[in-house]
Amino acid sequence: MRFKMIIAFVNPDQTELLLKEARKAGASGATVISHARGEGRQQIRGIFGLEIASQRDVLLFLVEQSCARRVLERLAEKGEFDESPGTGIALQLDVEDALGVRHQMIGLLTKQDNDQTGVSQ
Repeated sequence: MRFKMIIAFVNPDQTELLLKEARKAGASGATVISHARGEGRQQIRGIFGLEIASQRDVLLFLVEQSCARRVLERLAEKGEFDESPGTGIALQLDVEDALGVRHQMIGLLTKQDNDQTGVSQ
């Protein structure tokens, strides 16, 4: 079984929606890193010329390769990443190897077997 790592940098107010949408697209879970700091192409200056860095949440999804593109596109669509600047970025990386995901693999294989035989859980 091959996995992809999807990483999304999002506005904190979008986190819950995007987690829900990723599950609908096939992700079985996620890790959320809150209060990351983001900086765009142009730095924003505030009072006294101090730099203002926007807060971001980082969403990490380890997903099976067959559903990775679907999850990535759902995140971009629902997060409106291409609609306006600063809304978010999502990317996917190949995963060479992963340990501690046996339970996820068993769940995916069971779901695939049920899908092929027409049994619903």
